[in-house]
Amino acid sequence: MAQIDILNLKGEKVGELEIREDVFNIEPNTDVMFRYVDMQLTNRRAGTASTKTRGEVSGGGRKPWSQKHTGRARAGSIRAPHWKGGGVAHGPKPKIWNKKLPKKVKKLALKSALSVKFREKNLIVLEDLRFDKPKAREMRDVLKGLGLDNTYSLFVLPKKEDAYVNVKLSGRNFPNVKVIIADNPNNGTPGIVKIDGLNVYDIIRHEKLVLTVDMVKKIEEVLGG
Repeated sequence: MAQIDILNLKGEKVGELEIREDVFNIEPNTDVMFRYVDMQLTNRRAGTASTKTRGEVSGGGRKPWSQKHTGRARAGSIRAPHWKGGGVAHGPKPKIWNKKLPKKVKKLALKSALSVKFREKNLIVLEDLRFDKPKAREMRDVLKGLGLDNTYSLFVLPKKEDAYVNVKLSGRNFPNVKVIIADNPNNGTPGIVKIDGLNVYDIIRHEKLVLTVDMVKKIEEVLGG
């Protein structure tokens, strides 16, 4: 088991936590991390781009001029792609962008991203992080206490309840901070904890990853099986 310090909101060490080597300290697999990020970014695409073909452009029902004896190049319709206002050849049409990965590959990608943060010493574990009300001032104090004022940081909280939602709302005004509530109670089989909010793209694009003790245990429960 690897060890990591547990900090309070002032950045002071208050204990140590044993974390699973097979989740937070594996040899990172950059290939599956790339495939996971590629899947995420591809699935974000709206697929709504659309252009009109020559058959969809209005007008041009008649031949513009005679085929011969005009001295001009022959033309069959003003809707042809090479005419101004004509249709578009091989343009985009609405489509569904969808990529999938096997569950084992997704797990390996997440464990690889977490291991990168742990090995780079960019993983921070807090006792807990709860706010009674959404307050930017409290979030600013937390960032100062942890020395993350000017650091691109990702906070991951374990479940959807008011105290954690308040933290998420408090972080909205900080451009260098993103707060994720990992548990999605409306997704999947009831009673089974999922971490759909935790993803490789957000982990690797932020310099620091901040978890709570409960979040670490939940990650180990899901990815360590």
